[in-house]
Amino acid sequence: MNEARQEQYYQLIEELLSCPSGQEPEVLDASPDLLDADFVQTLIQVSSMLAHQDNQDGARCLVHIARELARKLGLYAQPST
Repeated sequence: MNEARQEQYYQLIEELLSCPSGQEPEVLDASPDLLDADFVQTLIQVSSMLAHQDNQDGARCLVHIARELARKLGLYAQPST
């Protein structure tokens, strides 16, 4: 992943953190080219940084988005029933 791509990920994360609650899907839908496994990994890394900065709400939000996006992208192993 190059620096320009990483910066795009950070910008998208900033948009997600600053958008009104419930509008995250629209923010993600506006940047489909950035939605990949590297973005999910970046979400988790940023959520960890936020947790260490005592921003638990932001961290939880990003973890939730990462989980949902990972499922959508087929990155999560689904438990067999």
